[in-house]
Amino acid sequence: MSLWKHYSSRHPIPLSIALALFGVGFLIGGGILLLVATTPVPDIASFSSRQIDQSTKIYDRTGQVLLYDYNRDAKRNVVPLASISPHTIHATIAIEDSSFYEHGGIRFTSILRAILIDALGGALSQGGSTITQQVVKNELLTNKKSITRKINEWMLAIKMEQAYSKDQILETYLNSIPYGGTLYGIEAAAGTYFGKPAKDLSLAQAAYLAAMIQAPSYYSPYGAHKTELAARKDLVLERMHTLGFIDAAAYADARAETVSFAPTGQTSIIVAPHFVFYILSQLKEKYGSPALMSGLKVITTLDADLEVKAESIINQYALENVKKFKATNASLVALDPQSGQILAMVGSRNFFDKEIDGQYNATLASRQPGSAMKPFIYALALLRGYTRDTVVFDVPTQFSTACQPSDVTNNIPPCYAPENYDGNFRGPMTFETALAQSINIPAIKALYLVGIQNAVAFAKSFGLATLGDPNQYGLTLVLGGGEVHLLDLTGAYATFANEGVRNTPTGILEVSDASGAVLDGYTPQQSRVLPATIANDVSAMLSDAPARLPEYPLNSPLSFSGYDVAVKTGTTNDTRDAWIIGYTPSIAIGVWAGNNDNSAMVKSVAGFIAAPMWHEVMAYALSKYPKTYFNEPSTILGSVPQMLQGNWRIPDQNGSFTPHSLLYWTDKNSPQGSPSANPAVDPQFAYWEYGIAAWYASHPELFSNPQIFVPISFTQPEPTLPL
Repeated sequence: MSLWKHYSSRHPIPLSIALALFGVGFLIGGGILLLVATTPVPDIASFSSRQIDQSTKIYDRTGQVLLYDYNRDAKRNVVPLASISPHTIHATIAIEDSSFYEHGGIRFTSILRAILIDALGGALSQGGSTITQQVVKNELLTNKKSITRKINEWMLAIKMEQAYSKDQILETYLNSIPYGGTLYGIEAAAGTYFGKPAKDLSLAQAAYLAAMIQAPSYYSPYGAHKTELAARKDLVLERMHTLGFIDAAAYADARAETVSFAPTGQTSIIVAPHFVFYILSQLKEKYGSPALMSGLKVITTLDADLEVKAESIINQYALENVKKFKATNASLVALDPQSGQILAMVGSRNFFDKEIDGQYNATLASRQPGSAMKPFIYALALLRGYTRDTVVFDVPTQFSTACQPSDVTNNIPPCYAPENYDGNFRGPMTFETALAQSINIPAIKALYLVGIQNAVAFAKSFGLATLGDPNQYGLTLVLGGGEVHLLDLTGAYATFANEGVRNTPTGILEVSDASGAVLDGYTPQQSRVLPATIANDVSAMLSDAPARLPEYPLNSPLSFSGYDVAVKTGTTNDTRDAWIIGYTPSIAIGVWAGNNDNSAMVKSVAGFIAAPMWHEVMAYALSKYPKTYFNEPSTILGSVPQMLQGNWRIPDQNGSFTPHSLLYWTDKNSPQGSPSANPAVDPQFAYWEYGIAAWYASHPELFSNPQIFVPISFTQPEPTLPL
């Protein structure tokens, strides 16, 4: 006996309920039939021949400088289904609609899922649409999500299947779908990306194009998501193999095939190309691809003058860095801290440079920030009650509790005894001097004081959303163990410039349609993530040029005479990434230098690799934007513990002087309160104390003379600049 029969025999449904259910089902079925009968079907022949007759234009912030005329170079070549390779047809069906030749226009499982999501209050799922539905949606309907639009889509799909053959619908689909930029249809895509007609595409090439259909801007072979595109191409091939379109040998060969995409040329006038395509991607996501053919006018946030100047400077220095440091690329972002508006976005040394894949937008790439993460750790420490003058000891220290405190030179896992960038150790330092000189040991200790979980959550509140699960990081997080985007990192620093108020980076001021009606406008997206007093303290620490001595001279590329400019560099240990982020209250500018393939540069530091180009762009920006100053930092009260006042020469309870760590003199969870009654319970206490005691024993002159604060090292490396 079936489960249903078993249940119904024990729990018979009352006749009245059965009749009611039948009546509801009859009404729903009748309603669907009525909608199908009365829904008109447009002439399918008009789809593939539809012309793009209105151009979307993108302007700078003045509305006067045309950055790009999107549709001027639109490409669409209509071909019959017989002129499209079977590989392409099968790849498209496999990934987009595997039951295309079986269903009647819609899949009822997708409809039930959409109804369920709507009933639960969620947005209607766009996944799972049949090819027929996609033809209807892209050619006849808007991208706006609503139950009415979805019902119209279902009804039109059913009617279309009744009026036209499967091959007609598939031919229309392949000739009309966007493949990125101004490419529409498989023939234009095959010609642009591979230099061949659609009938000659190889299996791997066909799989790549099918992989792009879901999100052509995101999966662009010239964008920042090439790895994701390759993974989706493999998914297409896997689906083709599973469905029997290809055998195991063809599947393996196609996965292993190396596919080269033709470089795109400069076919039209375009200003700020990386920024333009960043904006186009946002417009497509919000309004749908068809809207870009409807005559939109887009006023962006871009300062065209600053953009052109920045592009020239980045190109000049990036080309010089090829010879000096084997660094082939560089990128830049400039933001208005008070609004989050993007003023400049330089994604590479040259968008049209074929040697380095110049169309790759490095401002959106995930990279390790090196010591550029340190300000967020110190900011959190200040928020927890520490001060700019808090003393921490830069001495050889073993941080792993799996090793002995005396293992201060053992950095072989599981031990962790890191060094500073130059191999030197400087003894007692304040938070301010340690940050200004980018010293590693104090920063690692600061991270321990605030906690890794807290630090990751805090950094994410600044917009560094690409940081992963806190459990994947150790104390190396403060040295740049996570990955961030230059755009996000510059926006995070801009939060300090804006006294703790974060503005989400934005590139659009206004969007209007062909009739002039405004569709969308700039709306500030602000959130306070840090008290103004703490933000001002961080700005004071990062703009303190004397505190950088002797690592940086007062006239270094980090300084500007007569201006308040806060700045921080960052270099990964393997010299794969070099960063410099700086700001005033009026502008924030971030620069990254390195190689698109993530290969290492010649071992150096950001002070040499990235600072010169950053300095020149910042100098130009200072000349054109209002001269502004940071507000005064907070006053450090005499009531706080002496170690927080900058005094580490404190007599102990016996009246004798023996240097101790912060863990001895303060409670790390309440640094301005009473010290811990038993500091030895802290797992790091013995390790920090040992390092200080060893340093004290080997450098008595440093502790007997409070005027001596010179770096003392175990090795004497060549002079270099800090990370």
